[in-house]
Amino acid sequence: MKVLRRALFALSLAGAIAGALRVRGKGGVPPQEGGWREVAVPPR
Repeated sequence: MKVLRRALFALSLAGAIAGALRVRGKGGVPPQEGGWREVAVPPR
């Protein structure tokens, strides 16, 4: 029973941490440079 209680506690703690990180997010501004570029494809 003690092992089950510890496992449930560990899972709930991990879930709480993951939820806090997801809600908090990174914030900031998206990058203004870089990203996807068009690829020049020669005509057939």
